[in-house]
Amino acid sequence: MKFTEKRLWITLALVVGAGFTLLGFGGREIYRQAPPIPERIVSESGAQLATREQILDGQQVWQGIGGQQIGSIWGHGGYQAPDWSADWLHREALALLEVWSRAEHGVAFDALGSEARGSLEARLKREMRANRYDAASGVLTVSDARAQAIEHTAAHYHALFGGDESLAELRESYALHDDAVEERADLEALSDFFLWTAWACTTERPDAAYTYTNNWPHEPLVGNAPTSSNVLWSMLSIVALLCGIGAMVWIHAAGRSEDRDPTPPARDPLERLALTPSMRAVAKYLGVVIALFVVQVVLGAVTAHYTVEGDGFFGFPLGEWLPYAITRTWHIQTGVFWIATAFLATGLFFAPVIGGREPKGQRLGVHLLLGALFLVVGGSMTGEALSIHRVLRGDASFWFGHQGYEYVDLGRAWQIALFAGLVGWLFLMLRALWPALQRGAQGRSLVGLFTASATAIGLFYAAGFFYGARSHLSVAEYWRWWVVHLWVEGFFEVFATGVLAFLFTRLGLVRVQSATRAFLASTSVFLIGGIPGTFHHLYFSGTPIAITALGASFSALEVVPLVLIGFEALQTLRMEHRAAWMERYRWPIRYFVGVAFWNLVGAGVFGFLINPPIALYYMQGLNTTPVHGHTALFGVYGLLSLGLVLVMARKLSGSRPWRETHLRYSFWAMNVGLAAMVLLSLLPIGLAQTVASVERGLWWARSAEFLQSSPLETLRWLRIVGDTLFLSGVLSLAWFMLGLVTGHSYAAPKPLDDRLPERNEERELADVAS
Repeated sequence: MKFTEKRLWITLALVVGAGFTLLGFGGREIYRQAPPIPERIVSESGAQLATREQILDGQQVWQGIGGQQIGSIWGHGGYQAPDWSADWLHREALALLEVWSRAEHGVAFDALGSEARGSLEARLKREMRANRYDAASGVLTVSDARAQAIEHTAAHYHALFGGDESLAELRESYALHDDAVEERADLEALSDFFLWTAWACTTERPDAAYTYTNNWPHEPLVGNAPTSSNVLWSMLSIVALLCGIGAMVWIHAAGRSEDRDPTPPARDPLERLALTPSMRAVAKYLGVVIALFVVQVVLGAVTAHYTVEGDGFFGFPLGEWLPYAITRTWHIQTGVFWIATAFLATGLFFAPVIGGREPKGQRLGVHLLLGALFLVVGGSMTGEALSIHRVLRGDASFWFGHQGYEYVDLGRAWQIALFAGLVGWLFLMLRALWPALQRGAQGRSLVGLFTASATAIGLFYAAGFFYGARSHLSVAEYWRWWVVHLWVEGFFEVFATGVLAFLFTRLGLVRVQSATRAFLASTSVFLIGGIPGTFHHLYFSGTPIAITALGASFSALEVVPLVLIGFEALQTLRMEHRAAWMERYRWPIRYFVGVAFWNLVGAGVFGFLINPPIALYYMQGLNTTPVHGHTALFGVYGLLSLGLVLVMARKLSGSRPWRETHLRYSFWAMNVGLAAMVLLSLLPIGLAQTVASVERGLWWARSAEFLQSSPLETLRWLRIVGDTLFLSGVLSLAWFMLGLVTGHSYAAPKPLDDRLPERNEERELADVAS
């Protein structure tokens, strides 16, 4: 089969069209079948326990104090504090057993005999799983005994979040700051929100034998166990993976080009490339990238240490000013900011090169965009801190403080400002690329696809505007993952593929036609699973079984392109030896090889570890998730961003040779440190939690008793080995990049060659120019 550009364009159009059709269908079903929020929750005797408005008020309180950065809801969020939906569910179940036992037997539940206990436990399942919500009136009715259990459970959360001294040790274990919520009305609303999320976890859908969250979390007390659909679609996802791998190998073999790679030019083509004013202005972006990277890693180290000391940093009460919720929020946000900045800088740097000219005013636009970046970063981080410290509350918190959703924590006003900046970036990109799009020469398809990916980056962030502060949690999760999965994990990767394709063609290492076909094919293969694969984040977020089926089937295909990652890494590594001048790009290429490695390990192995529904049923919300998150986000997008930064730095620093000692150390220290962090700490903790989740339930795997046990505390301390090594690599990279400004990262010029005076003159002129 001959894979012509036309056929590949048609294939890509069909993939994107079908993918978004499925994504839209799934979204419609989520809107239709999301767990209802009752207008009122009342007891059989008529006492009102909560209202819809109070539940939504509680959702806003939860968002404002950090939301998914303090524990999790339905498995999404932080890993130190409990999953509040699972924790409430377990506590309410125990409280109800206690109410019945004392009322009917006059003793505590633990004092009952096995027969009496079994009878009450069977009754508990019937009581908790029964759906007593009346859709016509919007009223949820619970028994008087359950109302007592709810009141008892709510009192625990009032004391926990309200700063009760009796729970100070538990708050420290959760890394929860004292007096997180001070107002009585807010405490009651917060507990109402937790009550509703737990009710959705244990209440069966109408005419179904499974709950609104598909029987998640695992909780033997109420009969929550994996559904048959969960098991079935897990098996079918593995079949889909095997079929996809077979198809991928066949397509790769059938589509291998007979064209040989071109002979590399004698000199570096980029060396002769004139730097435009806007390209020089991009140098400031590189400094911002490295600075944010250092800040992110330092915040990560502090956040990881809080999992041991709770609110202290080696004895210093740092948590009084920068509690866990703030440092974790900033750690994640700065990670997104520096990686996004690196990609935006790459686009601005290469757009005039691709277009062939510098548009008028481009340099000013680059500087204005950088100013907007400072505004968004500084404003959003300040607002998040003020929200968690309860200076901003309610709607003010949502707009200027903390949205409460992981990766899109920044307040809505800052989110709008960021989107405006992305639109401005897209404008700068399009005006620079326009001359190349107008030309009908070879390579137009490559430029067109690169432009399309830039457009997607500029516009798809707007998906985060389709939910508000009081939107249904299932709906908010649906749109949030459009941002996290499609914008960050999807179109940024397509854009990076385009940058590398352009770079290698510009260097004369790959033919334009070959690069274009490879770009189109890889984008189609990636997006065929990547677009509908978004649903694998939503198996248990109050979504119907159809979401599990779509997510499991298509997300398994995301792993398919990774089977050939070794070939890709080998091909990339060979680029280094194609010509003598390629030594100048040795370390950027090494970073790209590192991307291939972590793509296979982090995105592939660790990603598929938690991908099948049956695996995620037990692992969602455990430390197996940050194993995948760290190795995929930094290992793939982080290393890719740093590699692109080094390519730009290489051009900006002229022909002067680099002193590479610190660069070499930083590369190996970061990669080995990342591996040590995962293998010595995160992965063992995650697997231990998985065993606990299978044996006793998610509540136990996330409980303070389990996480603060001596073996797991030792594993958390061991993380300092990988963290320290990683941090030293980051600082070494920062020192090297600083040296490109001060001069200490440049090696002494090579001695002049008396036999070749013309080369001496050329070298001297290059030195003067640089």
